Amino acid sequence: MSTAAQKPMTTDRKKKIGSALLRYRVLAYVTGIWLLVLTGEMVAKYIFKVENVPSWIAVVHGWVYLVYLILTVDLAIKVRWPAGRTIGTLLAGTIPFLSFFVEHWRTAQVKRDFGV
Repeated sequence: MSTAAQKPMTTDRKKKIGSALLRYRVLAYVTGIWLLVLTGEMVAKYIFKVENVPSWIAVVHGWVYLVYLILTVDLAIKVRWPAGRTIGTLLAGTIPFLSFFVEHWRTAQVKRDFGV
């Protein structure tokens, strides 16, 4: 009985996974950076009562996070992650610093499992 996981991986699939992984990695870092900027804005605004903080930072982070969600789902489909791993990875862009750690773990796992 043969399953998709037991079949040798085609070069085309390996390339698709590799490019999806690269897109995910870039957006994980960009999302993490914008989340840290947003956190800094919130601290300045609500803790230190700074009045002239730019309000567009939340909008930029929101759009970047949306792209991160799309690209993470794309990678999850290509590597056939289970739902729990996919959801955990999606949520990593909402907690400061976590996206950097999760990106490292997911990248190592994909490289190990698929040799990309």
